[in-house]
Amino acid sequence: MKIYDWPRGPYPARVRIALAEKNLQSRVQFVLVDLYKGEHKTPEFLAKNYSGTLPVLELDDGTFIGECTAITEYLDALDGAPTLTGRTAREKGVIHMMSKRAELEVLDAISVYFHHATPGLGPHVEIYQNPEWGLRQRDKALRGMHYFDGILKRQPFVAGDAFTMADITLIGGLIFAGLVDVQVPAACEALLTWYARMQERPSVKNRITMSELR
Repeated sequence: MKIYDWPRGPYPARVRIALAEKNLQSRVQFVLVDLYKGEHKTPEFLAKNYSGTLPVLELDDGTFIGECTAITEYLDALDGAPTLTGRTAREKGVIHMMSKRAELEVLDAISVYFHHATPGLGPHVEIYQNPEWGLRQRDKALRGMHYFDGILKRQPFVAGDAFTMADITLIGGLIFAGLVDVQVPAACEALLTWYARMQERPSVKNRITMSELR
C-alpha cells in the first residue's frame, strides 16, 4: 500500500497514528506530497483524490481511498479485529459520533482558521481568504476544547474507556492547534492532562519519524 501525505500534517497524523496502533507500518510506502508547493492541487493528484486533500491511501489493486475516517476504517478492518472504530453497533455509533464532533468542533475549525486568518500555505495556494470567518472558526475550536474537557472529566478517552479513532481525531486537532499557536485554555485541565498522556503513546510520539524509518 502507499500513503500520500505530508509528514508533519495534522490530517496525515491521524492515519499515521492508526497505522502504528494497528502495527501496519511495514506494509506501507510513504509518498511525499509538498503542500507548500501546491502538489495536492495538481491535476495528477486530483486524479487520485478529487478533494485535493491529504492523506490518500492507494491499495495494491489501484484503488484510492481518501478521507481520514475512511482510511482508518479500512486499516482497522484488515485483520478482522477492529480496535479503533468499534466492534458492536453501540461502539461504532459512539466512536463515529465523537470522532465527527472532534472534526467539526476542533480539527476542521482550526484548519479554517489556518487557511483564512493566517498566511496558511502561501499566496500560491491560498487563492481566497476570509479572515473574519477564520477568526470565528478559531473561537469555535476553543469552545470545542471546553466541550471535550467536559467529556474527559468523566471518562479516560474521548469515546469511553478505550483508545479509539475519536481520540486520534482530537489529537489531530490539538496537533494543528499547536502548529498555529492556538493554545488550549488553561481551564481545560482534563483535556490538557489527556493530551499529555496521548503524547506518550508510541503511535503519537513517533508519527513523524515513521516514514523516515522505512
